[in-house]
Amino acid sequence: MPHDPGPAFRALHRRGDPFILANAWDVGSARLLAGLGAPAVGTSSAAHAFTLGRPDGGTVTRDEALAHAADLVAAVNVPVSGDFENGFGDDPETVADTVRLAAEAGLAGICIEDIAFPAGTAYAFDLAVERIAAAAAAARALPRDFFLLARADGIMTGDYAQDEALRRIRAFDEAGADGLYVPLPETLEDLADICAATEKPVNALAAGPFTAVSRQSFAQIGVARISLGSSLARATHRLMADVSRAMFAEGDFTPLGQSIDSGTVAALMDRGSA
Repeated sequence: MPHDPGPAFRALHRRGDPFILANAWDVGSARLLAGLGAPAVGTSSAAHAFTLGRPDGGTVTRDEALAHAADLVAAVNVPVSGDFENGFGDDPETVADTVRLAAEAGLAGICIEDIAFPAGTAYAFDLAVERIAAAAAAARALPRDFFLLARADGIMTGDYAQDEALRRIRAFDEAGADGLYVPLPETLEDLADICAATEKPVNALAAGPFTAVSRQSFAQIGVARISLGSSLARATHRLMADVSRAMFAEGDFTPLGQSIDSGTVAALMDRGSA
């Protein structure tokens, strides 16, 4: 990618014409996804944690996340966005520092959520807004374009309901976020209300019940971006588990015969490489 991937990444965000942000977990998966046509690649905090043998939820350090992101940026020919959890700190200045460091790593943008770690509970409303305001100010002070997505995760974690999620994304919008994200609202109608609550781009997560929603249906309610989170990584782990159970429990290797050939993998990774 050019030195400034920001404009190309920002241009992908069109309400009613969502692109798929393909969340990868290592250089090989990032190149493969880019080679298969992903217009942008995202990191995934959970998928990255899995590669380190750790559970999701605040188990990856900022230095580890930045190094991982820089590896993906250097590996692919498309913009890369970082899933940077809570910005790796509670106070607004730490979040602002994370924005600056993410830009230095070459990322086109990041998402910041309103969940504290290791507690796993939502920040108080005022602090959540202050954190996004600090992140937005840091992003605007950068010498290049940088896309800040603000996440309201409380529905997914059970900390609050739709009304509070709407209150938060409206406040994040006013605080300067470039896009908004409420992972896994209860219904598609709730997601439509989220899209209607802002004129900014809205991210939807293709996970859980929303894997049954088509891109066209997401488009019809105004979604601008569809991310995968750890869904693709977990689907890969599910395949490994199913094949391994057949091998270890039954001595059956036939599922391995359905694998993609190494030449195809190499060609796709070459197509997606920087």
